[in-house]
Amino acid sequence: MPCAMELPSTPDELAAQQADSAALKDLLKDPSRWHSIPLLNYTPLHKLKDQTLVRFRGMIQDMMDPEIYLERYEVKSADGSKRVQEGKYRDCLKMAPGEMIDYNADGNVHGERRTMFVVSVPGLNDWSKEHEKQCCPQIDLASLGQSPSSAKKRTIVGEEEAMDVDGASETTFKRPCLKEIQKDSEPVGASKSSVLGSEYLLNSPLPDRPSMACMVKVYDEFDTYQLNSLVDFVGFLSVDASLDAATLVIDDCENLSELQAAHPSPFLIPRLHAFGVQVLPHANPLLDKSLRQPTEICEETYPTQLAVHKDLRMLLKLCLFDDDLAAEYLLSHLISTVYSRSEMQSIGKFALNLCNLPKNCEAYATKLYQILELLLPASHYMPMTLGTLNTAAFAPKKDYETNKLVSGVLQLAPHTHLVLDETCMQQGKLEANGVHAVQHLAHLINNQELKCDFQYYQIDYQANIPVLVLSEGRSMLPSDFVMPINADAKAVELVDESLKAAHHYLQPSRLQQFRKYLTTARTSGFNVSEEHTEMIQQDFVDMRKANVKSNADDLHGLLVLSRLLGIARGKDTLDKETWQLATEFEAKRRQRIQSLPKSSAQMRN
Repeated sequence: MPCAMELPSTPDELAAQQADSAALKDLLKDPSRWHSIPLLNYTPLHKLKDQTLVRFRGMIQDMMDPEIYLERYEVKSADGSKRVQEGKYRDCLKMAPGEMIDYNADGNVHGERRTMFVVSVPGLNDWSKEHEKQCCPQIDLASLGQSPSSAKKRTIVGEEEAMDVDGASETTFKRPCLKEIQKDSEPVGASKSSVLGSEYLLNSPLPDRPSMACMVKVYDEFDTYQLNSLVDFVGFLSVDASLDAATLVIDDCENLSELQAAHPSPFLIPRLHAFGVQVLPHANPLLDKSLRQPTEICEETYPTQLAVHKDLRMLLKLCLFDDDLAAEYLLSHLISTVYSRSEMQSIGKFALNLCNLPKNCEAYATKLYQILELLLPASHYMPMTLGTLNTAAFAPKKDYETNKLVSGVLQLAPHTHLVLDETCMQQGKLEANGVHAVQHLAHLINNQELKCDFQYYQIDYQANIPVLVLSEGRSMLPSDFVMPINADAKAVELVDESLKAAHHYLQPSRLQQFRKYLTTARTSGFNVSEEHTEMIQQDFVDMRKANVKSNADDLHGLLVLSRLLGIARGKDTLDKETWQLATEFEAKRRQRIQSLPKSSAQMRN
């Protein structure tokens, strides 16, 4: 394939290029090509016409049932001539006025595609959105022409569809669904009247921070897509008004709700027919190669990782009542990730309970979170009030009336930091929903798995959501590390001034350093040599002799902590100094725990 090959601008061009799919894939590996494609997340639909080449970034929230479609079909004209039309990467069958489809033609080819319900990253913080938007290419409206006009209503008439011809050189009509093609059941349509609200259709995991939604249709490698993963799709936009179930005129339908959920207005939830995809390893736009980075970002020089670590630890110490040990553990939490899994464990998780918070610091938890959200690409603050626990939907649940996986607040993308504020909890009764909410949270913390309720059974999906719990006493939730704050009395008095100073300290250039540092540290590799493995084993034997209560969980915690302390300081291999630092920190932390009142909650130290 010659170097002059360009990205296809229409589905027909793409079909012609499919013969050399390897060259097309190589073309998509060129960052400049990928960057040049408009990002649907930040481009108003009225600026785009049907079948425009676009991208959409987000989290796979649901995977819909397979769809059988006409991949290639024969079209007959009034004079009896025939031609073959490609149907791939389209929702609507294409033909000129006076033409009709020969559904019985031997040359017709049926294909299978899957629809991914993708939502923009839940909990994406404002600075991340602004940077992504800044990286979007500008749209040339003149080159796009007019936005698509509204399609006329159509009527399903048994085995065929009535087609509206608007005088153009060619027209389209919605592709019959699987049931229509098979001709063995009632044709599918929808009511004129809306039976489902837009909030339900958009299905945002965080209703108070609504996401944009897009139905992405994929044509191959179906098994490679995972629920809740982050993806960046390239494909053709499909916003023909006839895709809206409300445009159908029908006499009877068994399930209007399911029909409308499967065929919402394309101006509320656009469709995208994907032929390219990048799985995103994280949500940090500053380090995302799929985004065109501004020149000033690319050319900036940064201090060493060790210097940034020192500055960031100082910032966290300032925000934590001048508690240096707590700052070390919070920093470890911020760069933690599940890096390996076994049948019994999610290795690398670092659920942290910062407890013993001073009671006379009004709204301290929310003020601390305001600092953290400036540093993290995606996060969510959840007040653990009785109202929240008793009313909010925490886990995804299958709605068989609409065949949708209705999202819950715990359905978050990997590395979305969840901050739970128990300082606002009051006495009262946990109702059934509240009990289930606590169970879902505990299961997430303990196993880094999200339970999805399919009513007749439950399925666990792997998660990677760092959980930070802020509380006055020990949390009612489990955690990997309980860190009692040792608050300096003077620091408590000056906490508001300290937090204001922290905001002032976070100037744009320093923020960029911290944001890049946290993501780079979290994605860094780390090794333990055979020599140091023997050292660890001997130290653990000595620990068991000194304290018979020491167990495998304690060793696991030390290994995770030492790994994070090493990575935070720019190291890629465990050394004796880092291991000793971890054991020293753990000894100090356990001493603090001894002074806390015992809790009835079952948790590990």
